[in-house]
Amino acid sequence: MLSPYFQDHMHGNVCFGCGMKNDDGLHIKSYWEGEEAICIWNAEEKYHGWANLLSGGILSTIIDCHCMGTAMADAYREEGRALDTAPHYRYATGTLNVKFLKPTPINIPIKLIATVTERKGKKVVMKCESWSGDVKTAEADVVAIRVFSSEEKQDKNPFID
Repeated sequence: MLSPYFQDHMHGNVCFGCGMKNDDGLHIKSYWEGEEAICIWNAEEKYHGWANLLSGGILSTIIDCHCMGTAMADAYREEGRALDTAPHYRYATGTLNVKFLKPTPINIPIKLIATVTERKGKKVVMKCESWSGDVKTAEADVVAIRVFSSEEKQDKNPFID
């Protein structure tokens, strides 16, 4: 059965936030729920900023990685194909603008909800929200740029091994 998690289809990914090949990473997992991309992530105490609150940098990282996976999965979806089919795409952050609204507790699962608002060529624009229970703790505007396609020549591309 095909894994529904976007990151399971990013072979060789060593990213701290979403890379399954990074033993010390955050290992976020994103999936579709209708038109929204969802990520549920459980923080650990080592990721706190202040006592019992998530570091803003870690929250920004999981938002960023969730959105890069969402951009990839959206491209596959727009092309009407499964996540395990070629060509394979990877996205990098063009912009990440996070507005922190409330502290994010580390003892409650964090839910990220991303929606694609625009597609233009290799660019995908998204909105992402972070939720702790029923409290929205952050919102972000994110632009992802496709930096890799397995069907294109990849001379000196730092995004592939």
